[in-house]
Amino acid sequence: MWRSIAARSTQVPRNFHAAKKVQSTLIFPHSSSKPSLYQIPRAFSHLSATDPGNETDLSSPSFSQNEYTQMDPPSTENSDIVENDDTQIDNENDDTQIDNSMLFSENGGIQLDNLSAEEGEAEPEIDMEKLENVLSLLQSSVDDSVESTLESFDLDLHEEFVVKVLETPQVLGENLIGFFKWVMKQPDFKVTTSVVDVLVRAVCGSMRKKDAYALWDLVKEIGEKENGLLNVESLNELIALLSKLGKGKAAFEVFNKFGDFGCDANEETYYFTIEALCRRSIFDWAWSVCEKMIDTGSLPDTEKVGKIISWLCKGSKAKEAHLVYMLAKEKNKYPPQSSVNFLISSLCQKDGTVNLALGMLDDFSGEARKYAIKPFSSVIHSLCRMKNVDGAKALLSKMISEGPAPGNAVFNSIINGYSKAGDMQQAMEMMSLMESRGLRPDVYSYTVIMSGYANGGQMKEACEILSEAKKKHSRLSPVTYHTLIRGYCKLEEFDNALTLLNEMKDAGVQPNVDEYNKLIQSLCLKAVDWKTAEKLLEEMKEKGLHLNGITQALIRAVKELEEGVDDGVASIEA
Repeated sequence: MWRSIAARSTQVPRNFHAAKKVQSTLIFPHSSSKPSLYQIPRAFSHLSATDPGNETDLSSPSFSQNEYTQMDPPSTENSDIVENDDTQIDNENDDTQIDNSMLFSENGGIQLDNLSAEEGEAEPEIDMEKLENVLSLLQSSVDDSVESTLESFDLDLHEEFVVKVLETPQVLGENLIGFFKWVMKQPDFKVTTSVVDVLVRAVCGSMRKKDAYALWDLVKEIGEKENGLLNVESLNELIALLSKLGKGKAAFEVFNKFGDFGCDANEETYYFTIEALCRRSIFDWAWSVCEKMIDTGSLPDTEKVGKIISWLCKGSKAKEAHLVYMLAKEKNKYPPQSSVNFLISSLCQKDGTVNLALGMLDDFSGEARKYAIKPFSSVIHSLCRMKNVDGAKALLSKMISEGPAPGNAVFNSIINGYSKAGDMQQAMEMMSLMESRGLRPDVYSYTVIMSGYANGGQMKEACEILSEAKKKHSRLSPVTYHTLIRGYCKLEEFDNALTLLNEMKDAGVQPNVDEYNKLIQSLCLKAVDWKTAEKLLEEMKEKGLHLNGITQALIRAVKELEEGVDDGVASIEA
């Protein structure tokens, strides 16, 4: 029996003279029977052993089996265990040492640790010469004759050999794929999941578009032939490669084949597929993947959730991105603050989604709320745009009590909202509240209030605001004066409008084309005062300002009309 075991082992040769020394531990059971040393089979008849008690040579031809069995056992005085037996295997031609590779069992048998406990067979060895031949072939330029060349190598294919080839660096991905295709055709080789994983990892490291498509064709062929052979990790790595290469449609094709391959998509699958599609701006397909992700509740980590939200917002899908945010909130995977701010800003761009942004503000707390002035300002500005100024005012009150502290921009949005609505009392109250909080109303604040009064024909109140603005600010903007000039022209008080225009020049604020154009049109159409309009036109030319052709033609038409009327009157009088 022991001869057959030794013959099957690849680590322990049949000729035991190839080894020099065996270190073993002999265990003697507590019984009257002979120790296990005397149960060593005849397979060791070639061994040269030295007994500690005498120098009898077991390898001597004159030493018979009967003498061996009658030999006195080693001394067991004071102990049943003999430690560190010095049994040796001598060989004059080989210095190989087998260390702890053979152990004596308790019943006198031999346990070889390189043998399978059940089958008694060792792992297959790799023929290094043949391996080098294959690698030399694959590392060179491979042509159509690669299969015939591989056939000539007479390879003993097994999983360890194939994995060794696939894991070798500096081999082109297309050559690895060609080698794997040839291996699949061999009847003695069975493709396993682990081998496919090694192939995918090796090819995905090349970052070549041609290799990526060839790998996908091969993986698809494998998956269609045997269901369950592919795993989600390999497919995810393939999708990630296609994403990096900007091949969104191909990545989506891999994603759609998961069910056919018997694989269940996980959070990484969804993320890499969405990334690939958004990189190509295919946002509708990306959202279809997001819907499946939301249905399964499989979310990646918070950083990746934030990226998905940002991608959808860039694709004008803020409402859909809000659904991803709500799922992340439910699973306590809060995205980065920058992604949340971007989502709120995107929701505020459309009136129908502003309330979603308003609801998200309640999720801010602590330090995050303290520095969230931008998202709060976006919501208040949008509410005022929707003419929901009271809602904006309520949010302002919440900011004052809970934070973040509102600034000029927040107050100006509400003041402008009330001014446009004609509610000047509320606008003035907002300005007073602004000042009570230590904020200084800027030129914009005064201008929007003056505009509200001017639109309502309350020029006296508007001029009072102008006087107050002059006290607080040494230099006003052209828009401030333009607002009042327009108000006077609306009331056809052209003298006051001209006075304000001159005051504007004295204050160092140069009128622009809009002021001149509005005033000239009003003078021509309402006052029929082409002479004053003509003077303003000359003034514009001196300043290098250009009046549009329509207004210039209007001045000429009014002038000709008045001159024609005067000539007609003169002829009648004559």
